[in-house]
Amino acid sequence: MRRVVTGHDEHGKSVVVSDGPVPRSHEFASLPGWVSALPWATEPGAPVSRTGEDPTPKVDDFVPSPGGTRFIVLTLPPDAAMGDPAFDPVAFGQEQLAQSPGIAEYMEIENPGVHTTPTVDYGIVLNGEVTLELDDGALTRLATGDIVVQNGTRHGWRNHSDRPVTLAFVLIGVPAEG
Repeated sequence: MRRVVTGHDEHGKSVVVSDGPVPRSHEFASLPGWVSALPWATEPGAPVSRTGEDPTPKVDDFVPSPGGTRFIVLTLPPDAAMGDPAFDPVAFGQEQLAQSPGIAEYMEIENPGVHTTPTVDYGIVLNGEVTLELDDGALTRLATGDIVVQNGTRHGWRNHSDRPVTLAFVLIGVPAEG
């Protein structure tokens, strides 16, 4: 995946300040085919970076606080990969905690992949198909080009196909319900 970041030069002109791979991307060893990338993030109240300074190395929580954002791209292998006898859910959980801090803590142990975050998420299926699972038991199939607006609800993503699916999300931190 290529990431192009713009900014401004010393005269205020818009320029490309970096062009290359996403520096914070991880291919999971514990679940081959699972890839998580954090191309960009913003913090609440922080001004737009005029120089394009990369905030991603400093991110210690993939779930933004109110007013912050995270841009996350996920590739999910088919669900059958988790049924493979070689799959170690404990190792996967530990790798999630290390590589996707913040989101991993919201995952339900008894319902793998199901979680609720205090965010509004704008999602788009970049390639493949995936099923959105919600509390009412309804399963909504999404395919390449489909979008979803996830309003802080409990949900899970299921890849019932035989191919990987790639999704892009912009998470926007919102105040938790009180």
